[in-house]
Amino acid sequence: MIDFYTAATPNGKKVAIMLEELQVPYTKHMIDLKALDQKKPEYIAMNPNGRIPTIVDNHGPYDHKTTVFESGAILYYLAEKYGGQFFGHSLDEKAAVMQWLMFQMSAVGPMFGNYNYGMRSLQPNNPGFIERFAKESQRIISVLELQLSKTAYLAGDHYTIADIATITWVAAFQNMEPTWFADSPGVLRWLKLVGERPAVKKGLE
Repeated sequence: MIDFYTAATPNGKKVAIMLEELQVPYTKHMIDLKALDQKKPEYIAMNPNGRIPTIVDNHGPYDHKTTVFESGAILYYLAEKYGGQFFGHSLDEKAAVMQWLMFQMSAVGPMFGNYNYGMRSLQPNNPGFIERFAKESQRIISVLELQLSKTAYLAGDHYTIADIATITWVAAFQNMEPTWFADSPGVLRWLKLVGERPAVKKGLE
């Protein structure tokens, strides 16, 4: 059994999708971010960064309890534990998946997240901040489009944790800024393809 600590954010939804794809038993614990549950001592004891998501695998390697935080690390852990599902097996396959997983974590999430913060939360309003992250977010979409105009999924011909990590952010921003995607048919095709998976539908709820 896995205990899954999360909130309704793109990073939390990544792990929800992965758990649903693997069909492993888990218990979901919702963290109230506004109440700062993620900063309470009992949560910090599991995740010193004080953010979501976190999992506690009560039957980890050698039947030891294993705690993992950071969404990308959780996806990697679950993929490896369950036989390389949604990851690949050869080194070149894994490298292709990892480069796009790292791209999501270093580019898609931070840039989209900062744009969202500038639009919705930053006070006083800072147009320069918003413009910077809007431009970079749109550049990132063009990078995704370049890849997805050539391949079915981000890492190639197969659905992987790179797609799981990325769709939660891209789907949210396609709803938020649909005009940004007007010239990205590959991204829109991929959104529809991945979005039709039952586990993705449930994880994005």
